Amino acid sequence: MAAMSELGNVSTWWNVEGDGEPLVLLHPGGADSRAYDDNLPGLATAFRCYRYDRRGQGRTPDVGGPITFEAMTDDAIAFIETVVGAPAHLVGHSIGAPVGLLVAQKRPDLVRGLVFSEGVFHHDGWIPGVLDPLPPDVHEFLGGLYAEVSPHGAGRWPDVWARLDHEHHRAPALTTDELAAIAVPTLLMFADNETEVRIDHMHAMYHALPDAQLAVIPGTGHGLLADKPDLCNRIITEFLAEAAR
Repeated sequence: MAAMSELGNVSTWWNVEGDGEPLVLLHPGGADSRAYDDNLPGLATAFRCYRYDRRGQGRTPDVGGPITFEAMTDDAIAFIETVVGAPAHLVGHSIGAPVGLLVAQKRPDLVRGLVFSEGVFHHDGWIPGVLDPLPPDVHEFLGGLYAEVSPHGAGRWPDVWARLDHEHHRAPALTTDELAAIAVPTLLMFADNETEVRIDHMHAMYHALPDAQLAVIPGTGHGLLADKPDLCNRIITEFLAEAAR
């Protein structure tokens, strides 16, 4: 099932598949919910999986103005309250990971468990040079994804990316003290061939969160969920089942 729902001033595209406890999938920055295509069949056997395209990305229109983490967090909260209608598990990858973390900080009552994959809690956690500038092949790849489904067409991509890129360089910006107040059960998932997140940053996050587990996925890079979907699905499913007890 696919639909459009009004979340504040954004007409947001979403779909749902599967049965079980609700699970919301938060996609990487500049991409869209198709990023979970390899994971969805397996996860939908255990969960009712909701995916949506964040503001200005994928099939969700761009309403203009800054695309901030604050707005993306509020959109996610509105999605859980309006579309899901109950507390949910969250899985976020890359930029989707801190969106999930910020939801857990702001509205822990809506988050039963959080899977935080290949993201950062502070923007200085990215390895220097990863975001500045974005490699041309990655920029072209993301632009191609955007052109395939965006209601605006390919010509809007450079402007959308410029606003996303600006935000990615300045946020999120949580402290370890703030992490220590986030009691939601959290699984941190990172690649063993880590090329984007500083190792000391992931360790600082693991030690600061009061209820965290750490999984390093063998034979993977930044796209670990797509690199090893079956393994990642099994780890996610087992963790969230434990978190729900």
